[in-house]
Amino acid sequence: MSAKILDGNALAATVRERLALRAKALSAQGVTPALAVILVGGDPASAVYVRNKVAACEKTGVRSLKFDYAEDTAQATVLAKIAELNADDNVHGILVQLPLPRHFDADLVLEAISPTKDVDGFHAENVGALAQGKPRFIPCTPYGVMEMLKSENVPLKGAEVVIVGRSNIVGKPMALLLLAQSATVTICHSQSRDLAFHTRRADILVAAVGRAKMITGDMIKPGATVIDVGINRQVDGPNAGKLCGDVDFESAKNVAGLITPVPGGVGPMTITMLLANTLEAAERDLAARQKG
Repeated sequence: MSAKILDGNALAATVRERLALRAKALSAQGVTPALAVILVGGDPASAVYVRNKVAACEKTGVRSLKFDYAEDTAQATVLAKIAELNADDNVHGILVQLPLPRHFDADLVLEAISPTKDVDGFHAENVGALAQGKPRFIPCTPYGVMEMLKSENVPLKGAEVVIVGRSNIVGKPMALLLLAQSATVTICHSQSRDLAFHTRRADILVAAVGRAKMITGDMIKPGATVIDVGINRQVDGPNAGKLCGDVDFESAKNVAGLITPVPGGVGPMTITMLLANTLEAAERDLAARQKG
């Protein structure tokens, strides 16, 4: 039996149609939702991500503002731009593409973004709100995963969920979101002892550790839902240079009940939920101004 493929591109297209209607409704009230993206340095992968985000904005009715800085740009220059964007009422979301050059303090830069414009959901104030079960902005990748699970009516209440990865961007917020839905959550990572013992118990397995094909078919419970967040480039063999996930798709698809591919799985939904957060920010701003 082969798993059902959870097509992130198709779901993203459907969600973006709804988002475009929200953008149109805002426009009718004189508001053009706007996202500012800051890119520092020439990292090729970051440049691709930013280009995809800008393109998605344009197709959905969100205005995009892109600010490129050289690798050796002073941190103070970027902080000054963030302060300027914070004060601009016509900008609703601010995103600083990670990773930043080594001479930057990434935490300091992210904390400089106004919490009300932090559409990535990385500001400490927004992380705290999520931990309390009162999220303002949900980090985009976990948000996208939750939408994917919802689209397939995957039961969450009481489900055994194993997350492989403990990052602030995916693993930790993913756990909080699933706990809020009454799932039983285990967080593993690259140093966990007997990882397969944990993954074989999972009704839902989320792989977000950043190691190519780390999760193999024999580590998966038959019929499980497998969400592959990893994006890696294969370094050898006939597929060298091609993208792959943290899950060995070929072996996993013969065991899982539902599985996301790489590429074309979680990635498109991550960008889609960034648009959703930007529209949410614009709608909140409009409502606040209407209240006066």
